[in-house]
Amino acid sequence: MATGRAHRPATRSRGIPEATVARLPLYLRALTALSERSVPTVSSEELAAAAGVNSAKLRKDFSYLGSYGTRGVGYDVEYLVYQISRELGLTQDWPVVIVGIGNLGAALANYGGFASRGFRVAALIDADPGMAGKPVAGIPVQHTDELEKIIQDDGVSIGVIATPAGAAQQVCDRLVAAGVTSILNFAPTVLNVPEGVDVRKVDLSIELQILAFHEQRKAGEDAAGDAGVVPPVAARKQQHSTGSADQGPDGDVPAVMPA
Repeated sequence: MATGRAHRPATRSRGIPEATVARLPLYLRALTALSERSVPTVSSEELAAAAGVNSAKLRKDFSYLGSYGTRGVGYDVEYLVYQISRELGLTQDWPVVIVGIGNLGAALANYGGFASRGFRVAALIDADPGMAGKPVAGIPVQHTDELEKIIQDDGVSIGVIATPAGAAQQVCDRLVAAGVTSILNFAPTVLNVPEGVDVRKVDLSIELQILAFHEQRKAGEDAAGDAGVVPPVAARKQQHSTGSADQGPDGDVPAVMPA
């Protein structure tokens, strides 16, 4: 099996849009669930519903992979699982290093989904000397002094940062200097990286804040409805139906989206 440092996924060279790449894991998850139930084929409508997208978008995404399915039959589930896995680089071995073995880092180390999806946790790294040698998920934690050597010895190209915000940029700089070209950042801070280094940020607090915004909006609309007040969105729709000047250039009510 090839290693991550030897090969890169083919998605960029084949011109697959980033938005499509972001949806491929959703399709793969849905297809894997179908495969586990021994479902041989699936229609675009069924797969789109399982992945949470519309079927037209799914068919457009799959056209970039060269897969159009069979009319009247649908898509071969096992073939698509392999095809999408190959495009995402999951048929290769990707050594991953996790830096910062607090509660979150330990939880990530214990996550069983890495191995089944082509990712191997090569090392766990922490700055606390007291953590050195302690096993987490069966892997002994190593001190950050060993970071560069571990990256070189294991051919690591993906780093996971689960440190406090104040330490994240320094860890990032060391990862990049040692040859890591892809970083998954759980630290609540924005990382500065050179061109050619990919960063994906996972910020749970931001996601919760977005949910709080929607909960507040729903509560306000419910309160307005109880008081007999027409919410602003509903009011705009009423104006649209009577030919109000609120209409956009194509006759649509302008959408108001949160920043």
